[in-house]
Amino acid sequence: MITLRTFAEMETMHRACSIVVETLEILAENTKPGVTTKDLDLIAAENLKKRGAKSAFLGYHGFPATLCASVNDEVVHGIPGKRILKEGDIIGLDFGAIVDGYYGDAARTVAVGKVSPEAERLMKVTRESLHRAIGTAYPGKRLGDLGHAVESHVVHHGYTVVRELSGHGIGRKLHEDPQVPNYGPPGKRERLEPGMCLAIEPMVNAGAAPTRPLSDKWTVVTADGSLSAHYELTIAVTEHGPWVLSEPYPFAQSLRHA
Repeated sequence: MITLRTFAEMETMHRACSIVVETLEILAENTKPGVTTKDLDLIAAENLKKRGAKSAFLGYHGFPATLCASVNDEVVHGIPGKRILKEGDIIGLDFGAIVDGYYGDAARTVAVGKVSPEAERLMKVTRESLHRAIGTAYPGKRLGDLGHAVESHVVHHGYTVVRELSGHGIGRKLHEDPQVPNYGPPGKRERLEPGMCLAIEPMVNAGAAPTRPLSDKWTVVTADGSLSAHYELTIAVTEHGPWVLSEPYPFAQSLRHA
């Protein structure tokens, strides 16, 4: 069942999402050759504590860390550990926070030092596909329209979208209805309504789309060993359009005239 959130609930989620994106900025600044993925996890946990928020990931179905850190061919859910990042790697940083019982969730892929032009292009196209989906999230549109916005952009540039994993609803739980796949067809699936809160997260492979899990039962990698990129933002659907919940409310003028 899809829960429609009030403006007050969205404001609390905005606080959570702001902490998430702030933390990702700090992590990006500290992502350098020689750093371990565990170092990044500790930085994320430290900033959560500083901001008085709780981790959305630590202990979630037994997940053992605050941060998901997925390197190169790892699509999502990489477990931080002793792995040392090296020049030319790319790393997907996925992070979530809880504030007053409401969740925020976001992810980005970061270059470790100087990376190949192909890696830069993959990250750029994936990031663009996320923002194309967000720009589609108006009342009356359907979830298939968002997925089509991602897939059409990705395929146009010669990449593939992961189909085994998707974005999701979010609010009082990390994962709520509905699922938000990164593929079409347009005009299908649930209709968007004001109050819907969605974590939109394209996962894009440089090679073929299929993935496989590793023996740790968390990390998902590309089946062919190709690079993968991941970007995510939490949004609210409002009557005026999409609100990226890590950013200030963009329609404040409408409140003054309500």
